[in-house]
Order: sequence, then C-alpha cells, then structure tokens
Amino acid sequence: MTQDVSADPMIKIISFDFDGTIAKHTFADAFWLEGVPALYAKQHHVDVEAAKKYLFKEYDKIGDNRIEWYDPGYWFDRFDLQADWKKMLLKYLKNVEIYPEVPSVLNRLSTQYSLIISSNAKKEFIDVQLRQNKLSAYFDQIFSSTSDFHTVKKVTDFYAMICKKLSIQPQEMVHVGDHKEFDYLSPQKLGITSYYLDRKKNTTGNHVVSDLKEFETNILGYSPGNSLDHIR
Repeated sequence: MTQDVSADPMIKIISFDFDGTIAKHTFADAFWLEGVPALYAKQHHVDVEAAKKYLFKEYDKIGDNRIEWYDPGYWFDRFDLQADWKKMLLKYLKNVEIYPEVPSVLNRLSTQYSLIISSNAKKEFIDVQLRQNKLSAYFDQIFSSTSDFHTVKKVTDFYAMICKKLSIQPQEMVHVGDHKEFDYLSPQKLGITSYYLDRKKNTTGNHVVSDLKEFETNILGYSPGNSLDHIR
C-alpha cells in the first residue's frame, strides 16, 4: 500500500517516466513507424506500405518485454539498414511534443526536489527531446534501463539499481509514469511510492493521476499557485 507523500520531508527524489509522461509518443512514432520503414523500403526496393507491414510484424515478434525492442542498433543490424540511427533522430525534431503542463510542473518541483528520469527509452531519444524543449537543466540524472542497465524497466531491479546509484532508500523516492506494470506496480514492490498516470482517465484511485499537475498537487499537498488550497 503506497503512502500519502504530501509534504513528506523524507522524499528527496522525484522520478519521471519519459514517453507518455513527459513527452508524447509523436517523436518515437515518427522514427519507428515512419522513418525506419521508409529507410527499409528505399534500401530493399519495396514500397513503404509493404515495408511497414513487414517491419511492424517483426516488431511485434520481439515485443516490449525484450530489450531488443527498444534498440535501434539491433533493428538496423537485423535489417541491414545502412544509416546512422543517431543522426537520423535529428530528422524528426519537428515531431517532438512535450505535454503542455510539463515545463511549469518541472519548474516548481525542481525547487524542492531532485528530479530524475527513469525510462525504458534509449538515452539518445530522451536527450534529443529534452534539448529540443530546453528541459535538460531540470533533471539531475537520466536513467535508461536499456542504455544504462541493459534490462527493461518492468523488473523491480531497475529501480533498485537507481536507488543504489543515488545512495538513497526506496522510501526516499517517488515515481510517476503511464505504464501500470512498469511505472506503478514494479517500483511499488520495492517500497517506492508510485503514481499511475492515466491521461485518458479510465482509472481511479488514490495514486492515479490524469496529468502531472494533479501529480504535483499530490506531492506538494496544495494546488500550484494557491498555497492555502490544501488537499483535504
């Protein structure tokens, strides 16, 4: 059972998932669902729709429980794609979209807590999007399960390794993200207070929030801009 963390002096670190929490999926989708198929089609002399059908089927065979699913290097090698995927990321900067409440929430929370990112996404994908929106300075560290620990975030060990790196106890960290298993249940098993971000508002509960402003209200114990509006 998670605890109410409003104004909890024990909390030192606030951890954010990235895709679906800080950033919309538009950038990653443009790379994986448009860019990679277009490159495959060009190099293998097939039409783009045929390339998409084939690649999406191959993506599904691996699935997001395996580390290869997140690794462009794996797919570029597998499909013999002759390009630098890191440089290719820069072609899709126009597709980067940050959720509208993010900058103000990060600005306020960063004055009281150390902020980190704990994500499945490759670190290069995260870095590009943070720089594009001038958000990098808000985060003290970025942890990528695939880049840093060669695992997927669904394992509770990912959060244990983060706590060890930061020299903190699990009870000193709060995590929020949009995947019920990876971001809510897994850290909770370790003793980390976790919040499930359901932007579609299909779920209710004490530790379910519909956006990061609501999460901030839970953390600070009052609504932003009104220090007297305490939660009851």
